[in-house]
Amino acid sequence: MVIRQPILTWSWLRLAGATLILVALVVQLTASISAALANPTPHGGHLPTVLTNFFSYFTILSNVSAAIALLVAGGWGLRHASDAVIEPLPIARLRACVATYMITTGVVYNLLLRNAQVGISAPWVNEVLHVAAPLLLLADAFFAPGRRPLRWRVLVLIVALPIAWIGYTLLRANHVVSPITGDPWWYPYPFLDPHLVPGGYVGVAGYVAVVAVVIVGIGAGVVALSRWRGAG
Repeated sequence: MVIRQPILTWSWLRLAGATLILVALVVQLTASISAALANPTPHGGHLPTVLTNFFSYFTILSNVSAAIALLVAGGWGLRHASDAVIEPLPIARLRACVATYMITTGVVYNLLLRNAQVGISAPWVNEVLHVAAPLLLLADAFFAPGRRPLRWRVLVLIVALPIAWIGYTLLRANHVVSPITGDPWWYPYPFLDPHLVPGGYVGVAGYVAVVAVVIVGIGAGVVALSRWRGAG
């Protein structure tokens, strides 16, 4: 039985990437908890708020989902390296969603947030979550073997999480005291904060619209890649 070397190679690459992402996430979560415990102010030391805020960053959510997708796809690849099969539909859909989120994370961060304070403490963690991991998912979309062509309607699934996240963020923000500044609001990113963005909520809506276009465009590109490459 002939082993499909590309599937083995990509499976190990995916597993290595998932491990690196998880290590970076654990390091950052540990740093966030340590900072909260060391903060003497009432709001700064409120651990439940700090933990909820941590998992309210789109970067964190997209990287957690990326680690899960890479582990699932990598494990599937190792089990089927000797089979002439393409990836199951659930894995194909999961990878399309995650690739879109991670590429969007890389694009938005490097265009809008590279010089902003977004809660990442260690420089290497910052680069892993915002540069290395998005590049890995971009390469995975282009070059990974066993691709299953996806229907265009998967775009509805792709945009569901970002829409839910935006709604959650804007509804929650004005009910949370910032652990850092003590302000009676907390937004994960400056471009979502109507107190910072010129024009208030109108300005925020403009940024949201731009990001939405980016997500749909990247998602469409990921789906188009799956259809172009087929099972190659």
